[in-house]
Amino acid sequence: MLLQRRRARAGARARHAAEHTVNWADGRLPVSEGGGLLRKAFPEHWSFLLGEIALYSFVVLLLTGVWLTLFFKPSMTEVVYDGSYEPLLGVSMSEAYRSTLDISFDVRGGLLIRQAHHWASLVFLSAIGVHLLRVFFTGAFRRPREVNWLIGLTLFVLALAEGFAGYSLPDDLLSGTGLRIAQGIMLSIPVVGTYISMFVFGGEYPGHDIVPRLYSLHILLVPALLVALVTLHLILVFYLKHTQWAGRGRTNRNAVGKPMFPQFMTNSTGLFLMVFGVLVVLAAVAEINPIWTYGPYRPDIVSTGSQPDWYVGFLEGSLRLMPPFETAVAGHTVMWNVLVPAVLLPGALFAVLYAYPFFERWVTGDHEEHHLCDRPRDKPVRTGLGVAAIVFYAVLLLAGGNDILAHTFHVSLNLLTWIFRVSLVLAPPLAFVVTKRVCLALQEHDRERLTEGEETGEVHQTLAGGYAESHGPLDPEERHVLRARRQPAPLAPSPKEGGAPHVGRLRATLSEWYYGDRVDVEDVEPEPERESVAQTEASAEAVERDAYSGEPER
Repeated sequence: MLLQRRRARAGARARHAAEHTVNWADGRLPVSEGGGLLRKAFPEHWSFLLGEIALYSFVVLLLTGVWLTLFFKPSMTEVVYDGSYEPLLGVSMSEAYRSTLDISFDVRGGLLIRQAHHWASLVFLSAIGVHLLRVFFTGAFRRPREVNWLIGLTLFVLALAEGFAGYSLPDDLLSGTGLRIAQGIMLSIPVVGTYISMFVFGGEYPGHDIVPRLYSLHILLVPALLVALVTLHLILVFYLKHTQWAGRGRTNRNAVGKPMFPQFMTNSTGLFLMVFGVLVVLAAVAEINPIWTYGPYRPDIVSTGSQPDWYVGFLEGSLRLMPPFETAVAGHTVMWNVLVPAVLLPGALFAVLYAYPFFERWVTGDHEEHHLCDRPRDKPVRTGLGVAAIVFYAVLLLAGGNDILAHTFHVSLNLLTWIFRVSLVLAPPLAFVVTKRVCLALQEHDRERLTEGEETGEVHQTLAGGYAESHGPLDPEERHVLRARRQPAPLAPSPKEGGAPHVGRLRATLSEWYYGDRVDVEDVEPEPERESVAQTEASAEAVERDAYSGEPER
């Protein structure tokens, strides 16, 4: 009895202390208002984890980056190496390169942390890229998420700049070659190119200021922008709620999934630990960026077979595929073979990506809010455009290693270059046509499944002596998903004084191109009514056993 009384008094004191703490915090912070956030529903589909992988890779980048700043010296002052890596003893190099060697060979755990940092940067950019593809193919960029699409693209651009700056900091021969290419790209800009190069490098190339300047950008300015945009992105995700795949119980007015606390937070914490563990294992067993084999940078030497990281490989490929072409205008030489592939092309690509949500909305006339994801097959033109862009990028990426490919497969370098040039022109349109036809074929297959049911694999003989395959009823959940697709009709030209204006005709033509080829889903039969409360409960349990339906849309 005495022990029970003591436990009861201790429990009462703990409850009183907890209530006092919550009341104190609620008077100063939005604690009670945040209770609703803890019950926010998060979808469980694996594709929604891509953004989380990018976020947790960024966290690993910050942690390892802070540790590396304690030992890295961002200086181009020339020193003579006398460290523990014997092949470079007595070699003149910059302090930046020397400190990177010391981190790799003389600091306990330094090589592990440095390689984890590099692997995390690659996974970070890859996850952002795949996440953007998921958003594009499912139409998650549509109203009201256009701003989040712009933020995501800006994050990708900043991550590219951050990766290139960090890649250039060690001042080794490979990164120095990349800086030399970057300086050539700056010089190709007409009129102002020379001034831009002098400003960035602090004088004639290579100068003594580029590494300290890149260091400031790499550890201060760009990370601060990334953190700010990631925070804004997450706030908008909470405010606008998640998109979700179509299914019974899922509409544009709710969100179905696991509540943020405790289920989602538990799963998300486990994912973070997995990402962290995989990156550390990669750093331990997979060598990356071995700067000691390249040696220190010298402007008169180019690293043989040098290849950049994948995220700037398309720029390398575009430079290699562009034919030599220049123009002299008023005493100024315009180097089109550098300006077009390295400045105009990436600028045009990102401009198209930034503008696409507004272009699709204008073409389709769709101004409604969308919280349900599209299946890629249901939007054949959009899916075809996305696949064509991927093929275009893949050709450029492969072309960036044409010398390695020619040497490995014993193919003529000139022949391989021409193959890539032709492929760059023909492969994307071909990919668009094939992808569109595949999407339409899948739509036709879906309509057949709705009409005839699911194939059972059993064959029976008909009265006429032929053979036919039997069909069974389609799963109710699958039937609901297939019937959820609705394709709007193409826009008609807007008449004006007996004829459509040029803009209206263009919009109608594009709308016909976008929605003209389609396979409409017929309402072959109404969905069966649920006859009893027991059937209603069983259906809800089949939709999502552990799901939590969030609060309705604002």
